[in-house]
Amino acid sequence: MKGIKLSFGLAAVVAALSSTAFAYTVEGTVSDEGGQAVSGANVSLLKEGKSAKTDASGKFTIHEDEATVVDPSQPGTDPSQPGTDPSQPGVVPGTEAIKGVYTPGFVSINNGILSFSQSSTAPVQVKIFDMMGNQVMNKTLQGAGTLDLRNGIKNQGMYLAKVRVGSASQSFKFTTNGHYSSTLQASGNALMKAVTPGETLTVVAEGFDTLSIPLGTLDTTVALKLTKSAPKEKTYKFGYALGNNPRPSKGCGKDGVLKGTIQYQCNPENPQAGGTCNLDAQQFSIKVGNDNRTYYVTFPKNYDKNKPYKLLFANHCMGSSSNHFATWVNVNQDHPSPYYGQLELDKEGNYIFVAPQGDDSGMWTKGEADHKFIDALITHMEDNYCIDTSRVFATGFSFGAMFSNSLAQSFQHRLRAVAVYAVADYNIYLPENAGKPIAWMGVHGTNDNMCEYSRAKDSAVKRILKNNGKASDGDSQFTDASSESVPNYSGRGHDCYDFKNVDERFPVKFCTWSGPHQWTANDDGNWRNSWVPKMVKEFFEQF
Repeated sequence: MKGIKLSFGLAAVVAALSSTAFAYTVEGTVSDEGGQAVSGANVSLLKEGKSAKTDASGKFTIHEDEATVVDPSQPGTDPSQPGTDPSQPGVVPGTEAIKGVYTPGFVSINNGILSFSQSSTAPVQVKIFDMMGNQVMNKTLQGAGTLDLRNGIKNQGMYLAKVRVGSASQSFKFTTNGHYSSTLQASGNALMKAVTPGETLTVVAEGFDTLSIPLGTLDTTVALKLTKSAPKEKTYKFGYALGNNPRPSKGCGKDGVLKGTIQYQCNPENPQAGGTCNLDAQQFSIKVGNDNRTYYVTFPKNYDKNKPYKLLFANHCMGSSSNHFATWVNVNQDHPSPYYGQLELDKEGNYIFVAPQGDDSGMWTKGEADHKFIDALITHMEDNYCIDTSRVFATGFSFGAMFSNSLAQSFQHRLRAVAVYAVADYNIYLPENAGKPIAWMGVHGTNDNMCEYSRAKDSAVKRILKNNGKASDGDSQFTDASSESVPNYSGRGHDCYDFKNVDERFPVKFCTWSGPHQWTANDDGNWRNSWVPKMVKEFFEQF
């Protein structure tokens, strides 16, 4: 049967010059996630220090040819040295080697007999595997000789022989009846270069994430897919970009205390509740100055200490309490569901909800002390639980709306947005405005006989617009947008107006309807069909 010669090409060590014959080809294609070719990508072998660029079809090839050596003891050729014989391979002493062929060893196979001969002192290692990857032979040979590859193989079939000399290796397939095939062409005489441990193929292309994959061989074809890089998040002197990455708080990674002093259990028999209720609102307290202030918290069912959660404060109205807004204890148009309907809408569990308690009369009349309470409460939540500090929101109705709006005057650095229902600018502590913008949404009925519609439209909205104009002076100052007014109400259903002259990162929205003093605005006279919770959810989710 015809044999094939697979030369090891191991150069003899002569004087100080030695080399081993190697070759490899790493080739393939680079495309994006949609299968489109990526041209101009730089593909590099980290350890080899070689690279190539992809062509218009996304193809690349990194190739190293077989090294060849000559015997420097023989006469050579040097253009600078007259009289040398150009027909004789070699080098003139003191000059670099010129190319020639020198192959002192070989491996061949004929009828299943492996013949080997090499001048190196390195052992010849032969391992044989079946097609399932099980090793069936392991031999270490020296010098020259033969080896019957069929000895010790009990079963007929195809096998893989791996032959290694030093760091060079070669593989070929054979069958027990003498047939064989090689991983190289019959005319090839180069060994596959052994991969350096830790070899990595790296692809760099503009607009894509860098891709690095480990290589187990330097003779391979790969199909690589690149992922488009996410746009770099723009930063500002004040505020955040729309859709910014979460800003994890100090509490991320901590095992927070999830159980408070009281866990409220509402009565599932309450006919107003329709046989259902919220069961996981927990009461906590925090000392602020000389006062112990209480609040309720509802955590996601599967709270993850490493996930930054959005934080929503639900500020109760006059005569109500944090208990009412956290536990749905009184089901009516003011308390249809916990946290102004936002808990029910948080299907994915992305929020932590907090209902702080005002004074004992159910009002927010402590002025600056109430602001210090919320400031301390935000800090406490961020220090002990995993909070996204760039997505803290507040909402409230009536007196709770006025308190939320008063926070919007000086808490722009802590609150991303507020939503207020039936707000007014009286009977509430209004601190000096910090002069910074805040995202703001208002809902107000034209027939509100407690908090006049005009006070919201012409006073509360104008105060917010004064700070929410277009950014100027390198994003540190904002123009006055208060010249823009709420359009007249159409008289049908509800009208929502998005102000045009404000910075897009700090939107202002005002919704008008024909109803009285209630926050569950609706278009059909049924507060159970209020459109407010979903619209507020959408407003908060744009950030």
